Amino acid sequence: MAGGHSHGALPVTAAGQHKNKLRWALALTTGFMAVEVIGAFWTGSLALLADAAHMLTDAGGLALALIAIRFAEKPATPQRTYGYVRAEVLSAMANAVVLLVLSIYILYEAYERFLNPPDILGGPMLAVAVAGLAVNLISMRLLSSASSESLNVKGAYFEVLSDMLGSLGVIVAALFVMLTGWKLADPIIGAGIGLFIVPRTWILLKQAVHILLEGTPPEVDMALLEKTLLEIKGVRAVHDLHVWTLTSGLDAMTCHLVVEDMIEARQILVAANEAMDEKFGLTHTTIQIEDQALRDAEHPNRF
Repeated sequence: MAGGHSHGALPVTAAGQHKNKLRWALALTTGFMAVEVIGAFWTGSLALLADAAHMLTDAGGLALALIAIRFAEKPATPQRTYGYVRAEVLSAMANAVVLLVLSIYILYEAYERFLNPPDILGGPMLAVAVAGLAVNLISMRLLSSASSESLNVKGAYFEVLSDMLGSLGVIVAALFVMLTGWKLADPIIGAGIGLFIVPRTWILLKQAVHILLEGTPPEVDMALLEKTLLEIKGVRAVHDLHVWTLTSGLDAMTCHLVVEDMIEARQILVAANEAMDEKFGLTHTTIQIEDQALRDAEHPNRF
């Protein structure tokens, strides 16, 4: 029996490469959050309150992202052989859950305000919303490039994106209130902000759960991967094939290859590792080489 384990030290997570951007975004968000919360209560605007709540969630999400990065960079231990890289995924899932709960609250509050529209100060509401829009655009600029590389940063980016759109909505609502006196524009925009967040947050939650359930990365075609392994000269069969994501930018693969001649085990292993790297970007691989006799002797309940 021969086995191969191909990888270097666990790399810095994708989110870990963008710590400074996350820190700047957190500083901007936290700094303006207090202003927006005060402004929401001062003006009586639900749309502004929704945007302030999103800003608060942004600050929490960004803080969680940085905490997750800190844990993810801790070295592996005998009790946690992969270290804490999954902390990033847990953080992203927590962000998604908080956003969903927040959206439900905003929709409920919008319903209440449809029944009893309160008085709203349009001018101050507009000023706070414009300032919030500027802060969100700067934060989005900081996080845009990193959002495609890290699930956790992607979660933070979505929150800032929703906030930016929320700020635009608040500006529209404020203009309606100022120019027409139509109070219902405020709860309508507030409800719209809540509805906008739900599908995007649901996608993020599904991605996090998929990783935690060790589902196959969406970019990996398992049928093609198995076919690639079977096309290696000397390989008779493939079984116990698994591909899963540890955290953003770090996928792992394990499998057993049944070969015709164990003498060729070394070259088969080298060819398999090269194929996984070149065609699928899989560098953290564990491949066991065995002949048919060893395959037949394995426990029948393996998968």
